[in-house]
Amino acid sequence: MNLKERFEQVQDQIARACAKAHRHPDSVTLVGVSKTQPPDVLVEAYRAGLRHFGENRMEECQHKVPAVQQSLGDVQDLHWHFIGHIQSRKAKEVVAMFPTVHSVDSMKLANKLNELAKGATHPPQLLIQVNISGEASKSGFEAYDWQHQPQRATQLQAELSQLFSHPNVHYVGLMTMAPFGATEEQLRRIFFNLADFRQQVEVWSGVALPHLSMGMTDDYPIAIEAGATMVRVGRAIFGERQP
Repeated sequence: MNLKERFEQVQDQIARACAKAHRHPDSVTLVGVSKTQPPDVLVEAYRAGLRHFGENRMEECQHKVPAVQQSLGDVQDLHWHFIGHIQSRKAKEVVAMFPTVHSVDSMKLANKLNELAKGATHPPQLLIQVNISGEASKSGFEAYDWQHQPQRATQLQAELSQLFSHPNVHYVGLMTMAPFGATEEQLRRIFFNLADFRQQVEVWSGVALPHLSMGMTDDYPIAIEAGATMVRVGRAIFGERQP
């Protein structure tokens, strides 16, 4: 299949997952994970109908993002999402280039992004990265087994309360990554647990968090059933990653 056919197939799968969960397909934003793909491929994807692109390396984006925007001209519906770990020395560039950031994984980073966004005309939209699976290699605020760990829940409540006091940014949701090779049962537990945690955070804080960024190529239909509003899909759209 070519890129357009793969993109349409993903859209069909999203529609089927939404139907199963009694949701409207418009409630899910498809973020095409376009890292390592050259600008001409992103332009092709845009012309096929993709509007949201996810990147994770500033070294790559510094040249690629302007090249794509120049090729497409003055389009108003092209959206860039930063989905990778943010190094402190790159945080300023991320804030300048990406309206939406999925990977706020520590209080230190949250404080820095808030400081860098001071005076911004359009405050960046941030998602809080949560390690809900307990996997040691995953970044994010530690929320594994939060329902049965009162001390951890109290700590999370305090941290997130501080985070939501930031005046220069807009927190819009939570993000998580499931372990590689997880079973369907494990995936369901992780994704539904994040949805439950989102509800608890809203109760704690009184802050509305409309978005759940979860689900990738191998598991996004399950994430949609659990309530994902953003799915990050790369290989299913673009094919195998370029070296």
